[in-house]
Amino acid sequence: MNQPDFNKIKEVYREREHLFKRYAELLVNYNQRYNLTSILGEREILYKHFYDSLAGYAEFYADADVIEIGSGGGFPSIPLKIVREDLRFTLVESTGKKCEFLKVCIEELGLKNVRVINSRAEELGKNPLFRGKFDACCARAVARMNTLVEYCLPLLKVGGAFFAYKGEVSEELGEAEKAISVLGGGRAECVRYELPEEFGARTLVKIEKIRPTPEKYPRGNGRERSKPIC
Repeated sequence: MNQPDFNKIKEVYREREHLFKRYAELLVNYNQRYNLTSILGEREILYKHFYDSLAGYAEFYADADVIEIGSGGGFPSIPLKIVREDLRFTLVESTGKKCEFLKVCIEELGLKNVRVINSRAEELGKNPLFRGKFDACCARAVARMNTLVEYCLPLLKVGGAFFAYKGEVSEELGEAEKAISVLGGGRAECVRYELPEEFGARTLVKIEKIRPTPEKYPRGNGRERSKPIC
């Protein structure tokens, strides 16, 4: 992976700035009802949500089918879709009200080839319509890595890639080494970067799927969180 180029990110943001501004308005207006985010200042939204989501925009394969786990307010999926029209997105969110918000965003922003599914990742990972069907998976602020890989790797094709947006991740990756291997993942690649204007240090983690995930995973019934693979 390459270091994010925030000069280039600024350029692609400006090309679609009207959509990002409308998205920010929707986020603020719907937040009180739907509890989408604690980050509501204009500059915070720009850097902590939009620029952070776009840090990985150049890493996704062309024309990829991407599934996002725990979409919440739509990060990183909606910023990525705004600048990468070639990507097709499936947004997975377990809270119904947040799904409603995501659908409003998709309609208001005129986004094509984006669907929202109100479900849990571990349920989709067992469903043959979703298991092993995606070129890429992404997640941001959902769970620790040893849990997150059990949600995400079963959904990928062999040769696909999982992208996790994280803060400091060294300890989590150490915890997740066995889980990544058991679930069919390869070596984790990490790119650490600083958001502009001193808005914080972040890490983008990429894990390629190199083998099929054993049928027993994901285990379901909350075991991904309560008893992560170790």
